[in-house]
Amino acid sequence: MTINLDRVKLESLLDQEEQFFHKNHPKSYELYQRGRKSLYGGVPMLWMIRWAGAFPVFVKEAKGAHFTDVDGNDYIDFCLGDTGAMTGHGPEATVKAIKEQIQKGITLMLPYEDVIWVGEELQRRFKLPYWQFALTATDANRFALRMARMITERPKILVFNHCYHGSVDETFIVLDEEGTPMSRPNNMGPQVDPRLTTKVIEFNDIAALETALSARDVAAVLAEPVMTNVSIIHPDPGYHEALRELTRKYGTYLIIDETHTICAGPGGYTALHRLQPDFLTIGKPLAGGVPAAVYGFTEEVSQQFSVRLDVDDADVGGIGGTLAGNALSIAAMKATLENVLTDEFYSKAIALQECFTGGVESVIREFELPWIVKQLGNRSEYWFQPKPPKNGGEAYAAIDHELDRYMHLYALNRGILLTPFHNMALISAETTRTDVDYHTRVFRETVQSLFL
Repeated sequence: MTINLDRVKLESLLDQEEQFFHKNHPKSYELYQRGRKSLYGGVPMLWMIRWAGAFPVFVKEAKGAHFTDVDGNDYIDFCLGDTGAMTGHGPEATVKAIKEQIQKGITLMLPYEDVIWVGEELQRRFKLPYWQFALTATDANRFALRMARMITERPKILVFNHCYHGSVDETFIVLDEEGTPMSRPNNMGPQVDPRLTTKVIEFNDIAALETALSARDVAAVLAEPVMTNVSIIHPDPGYHEALRELTRKYGTYLIIDETHTICAGPGGYTALHRLQPDFLTIGKPLAGGVPAAVYGFTEEVSQQFSVRLDVDDADVGGIGGTLAGNALSIAAMKATLENVLTDEFYSKAIALQECFTGGVESVIREFELPWIVKQLGNRSEYWFQPKPPKNGGEAYAAIDHELDRYMHLYALNRGILLTPFHNMALISAETTRTDVDYHTRVFRETVQSLFL
């Protein structure tokens, strides 16, 4: 019989873990207090105030799948920069290319020969003919949306409930309990009410998709091929075929965001499942941790955009960036694509992820927990509900912030870093079976502490 979670016990255990964390991180705490005098919240990025523990861990150095904090604690890193360091920290080929390029120049606002190699490699992997560069996937998505709106002269975009595409303003929209679109709760100072710019539906709902597109006012659908930032939500059989068919039927462009789903393979979910997007965007791990992103598009998009482009105003039209395509990120991208994010990388990392997933599943079965674990390539996530969610609404309704915090902090106190705010783990080629088995052991101990 399934056992129930004692909330009073959970609160007590969480308090114990917080005290344990504070005791074992005195130097991090000292730096945090110092940082509060110059950094809002004592952290360099706002979302870091949500890390498990009353203050963040300050890193001393990282290599491969491990890092050490300023207090000398060693960690297995299953977060890996939330995909930004999916390559492992400091992959040798990337580091070598960075060192060499620094001596030759970092940014010039001019092209470099390596950028052509990168463009050709992106063509090979993702089967789209034309590519442009940005520094973040947020910008890549913004630029693709601008192009789609410019070509179609349509005002709206469409996204999925509880999607995540970085800080693109138009995507901060959700459905309330009655299914009515609303600005996402705690959407900070929106530039414009997203209900004016965006339609939102549930993932995997083909009928809702056709209804939303049939008005012919949607310039583009912006979609992860598998939703990732609110559980791992796989598409139903036939959903992507319907998505492609309906977008074409109603003259809407399809933008596939592979920033997280690049975990599926060298060409992401797009290549693995032979999707045919009009645009593809990706950032995070492409340059081994150096800021870099790209967006690609079809021949048809290229032609339609060229017809409407005023070359004299190309620099002030809202697409581009002074540091985009800089020599350092291009060199790092070339080295990473050529030597790190290879078929061999994915073969090893995905096999280890299967072991990770199997370990979690074994504990769930042993304790008869109403939990699940889902996998996509070298990415896994466990979720505190009995059935896989079909869409973002179902996944969001199952979030348990207090239990999330406990699972993270218990693991952190025992040398394991999971991706913050959801129980996601990435595997790099530098991760070992020993690392994976240790996580299984700690995960089991965490469950024991809660239910025995």
